[in-house]
Amino acid sequence: MELPEVIAHRGGLWEDVGENTLESFRRSADLGLRWIETDVRTSRDNVVYACHDADLRRLAGRPERIRDLPAVEIDAVELVSGGRIPRLSTILEELPDTCFNVDVKSDRATAPMVRLVRRMQVGPRIRLASFSTRRLARLRSALPGVRSSAGTAEVAQFMLAGAAATARFDPGLDSLQVPLRRGPLPVVTTRFVRGAHRAGLAVHVWTINDPSIMRALAGLHVDAIVTDYPELAQRALRRVGNEPGD
Repeated sequence: MELPEVIAHRGGLWEDVGENTLESFRRSADLGLRWIETDVRTSRDNVVYACHDADLRRLAGRPERIRDLPAVEIDAVELVSGGRIPRLSTILEELPDTCFNVDVKSDRATAPMVRLVRRMQVGPRIRLASFSTRRLARLRSALPGVRSSAGTAEVAQFMLAGAAATARFDPGLDSLQVPLRRGPLPVVTTRFVRGAHRAGLAVHVWTINDPSIMRALAGLHVDAIVTDYPELAQRALRRVGNEPGD
């Protein structure tokens, strides 16, 4: 039985370092993870940072928005959970063997992200992601050939039309990254996974931190599990791999 890949959500959660930090990315890479998920926003001077939140309230106990600060100030911010907010370019340089699933969190970050990918020539190591299908369309147009996941509207189209919907999708689309359910509606079902595979798309499920659910998803043959706890996920999936008959 082929086990799902583990993707560390925001670099993973660790006791002594914060999410989306160089330290968290290094630890996940040291586990042998090929893919790590992160988010990007841009500074006032259009430097791309690995950061989920629009402001620093939760991360650093400060009210400023990322977009309002110059890079030199963001570089000096100390996070309450440890570490600093890294530039995406630094992460890519420091972890040259790691691939990154990058959720572009704002329209403002689109052009700087495109410039960074082109300048660093890291297209093969990137998967573009966003809830916004419109934002993804702009990124795909500017970065042809760079893989991407489906936006929310595209996932909805797929759920309604199945494999026929993929004819309208960009050729760079390689995956459906989805939650286990949307409100009362189950998303990840046997039918959904089989349909995605028939369409040539991988299924990545987020954000899963319960080992029993991880094992159940392995039984559904999903392709990847996005988790805050990559070590926990590896242990849970090894248990599946060691079960008799697999």
